[in-house]
Amino acid sequence: MICEIDDNAKAKAPGAGGWRLEHSYGQLPSLLHVAVGPTAVRAPRMVVWNRKLAEELGLDAGADAGRGAMLAEIFSGNVLPPRAAPLAQAYAGHQYGHFTTLGDGRAILLGEQITPRGERFDVQLKGAGPTPFSRRGDGRATLGAMLREYVISEAMHALGIPTTRSLAVVATGEEVWRQDGARPGAVLTRVAASHVRVGTFEWVAARQDEVAKKALVAYTLQRHYPELAGAENLPLALLGAVIERQARLIAQWMSVGFVHGVMNTDNMALSGETIDYGPCAFMEAYEPATVFSSIDRDGRYAYGNQPQIGQWNIARFAETLLSELHPQEEQAIELATEAIGGFGKSFQRQWLAGMRRKLGLFNEEPEDGALIESLLAWMHTAKADFTTTFAELETLGATEPGRASEFQEWLVRWQARLARQPQSAKEVRRLRRANCPAVIPRNHRVEEALAAAEAGDVSVMERLLTVLAAPYDHGRARAADLVEYRMPAPEGGEEYRTFCGT
Repeated sequence: MICEIDDNAKAKAPGAGGWRLEHSYGQLPSLLHVAVGPTAVRAPRMVVWNRKLAEELGLDAGADAGRGAMLAEIFSGNVLPPRAAPLAQAYAGHQYGHFTTLGDGRAILLGEQITPRGERFDVQLKGAGPTPFSRRGDGRATLGAMLREYVISEAMHALGIPTTRSLAVVATGEEVWRQDGARPGAVLTRVAASHVRVGTFEWVAARQDEVAKKALVAYTLQRHYPELAGAENLPLALLGAVIERQARLIAQWMSVGFVHGVMNTDNMALSGETIDYGPCAFMEAYEPATVFSSIDRDGRYAYGNQPQIGQWNIARFAETLLSELHPQEEQAIELATEAIGGFGKSFQRQWLAGMRRKLGLFNEEPEDGALIESLLAWMHTAKADFTTTFAELETLGATEPGRASEFQEWLVRWQARLARQPQSAKEVRRLRRANCPAVIPRNHRVEEALAAAEAGDVSVMERLLTVLAAPYDHGRARAADLVEYRMPAPEGGEEYRTFCGT
């Protein structure tokens, strides 16, 4: 049984104030959602609480928010905040290239929080119990998987990459059974610009509901692309804007060595945010074929394939819009094809701009692409660490005996390139430091933190989160007590693999 807090009760409940929930998504055609409430859990306990994000959302964090019993009740789904109208969203998706109908099988949207600045964010409970879309699943989530999403999503935010955020993780006091046995259960509170995905449009298109599709196009434009109002062909303008944001997002992933791991179309948010942190991780030694997902046996979602998969996903989105792009199918296909073709150019432009910044280049020269590719080729051959190489380029040559000749030749080319721009060495260093993180969520550090948290010690994760909150603070990262967070995993360990947790 779920209890709902009324306006009088919220004044007495620590951490329950500040809610300003609205429900614009719930006003869309019923084809797109189903009303369903969270399933109560036995013994909710707050494990991690994002006080800063709570304040940004306008929520009253309370004097002891991190351990507040009422917060645990709310963010486990046992108690609904004022004016919540929980629902599960319907969507489909191409998973590993194969179309299937999906929907929120373990996630429940409480509503859209309106912040003090007037911004609108979805507040969703992940692992909150079964829904009509659960497909025989239990609707639950494991503590380790939810803490993993918390750590990686907040690290991505600190890196300046658009992402969903994590507000809280609550242990449920119940076990969740997976292939490897019983694991402690948890609920994550995810905050997103919205959860509208390519798969949302695929759901509507598969049902050939033109009314719902028009409503969804209008909704997406209004919520995420209001600047397009007045465009001659609004659906085409939407397609172009989504292409631009996705190309930029994937270019940002590539610039920090991030491997999403499950780039299904249901995991491509039209807001341009990174969404769904299941089998994701950060590449260490530079290898374009890097795969972390335990089920991606053919490398479909490998690091180096991400731009092509992004374009493939965009093509699926464009297919859902054909009837909106033009009344004549042939012309609609022509418009869509032209737009899709622009994805590669947009990605290349934004990737090149990001890599220039990592090299400290303020202007553009025709040979910059070749300079960057030469460095990457050396890194691949040398099995050089992606993050450390970029962060330490100025001093790395002296530490690479045996490969120094090839690398020194590249350094000479780079220094000559820097000399052809007017900016000082200090300015170059400042630009590089702002774009080359000193620390990332090293996979072995993440696993270490999750294992400790599952055993009841959250201090390891709290320390990791503190380090990851300032990835571009190179001076701090060199402190003796933090150097360990910059180091790659020890050589000789098992190949790192991640799991989706469902």
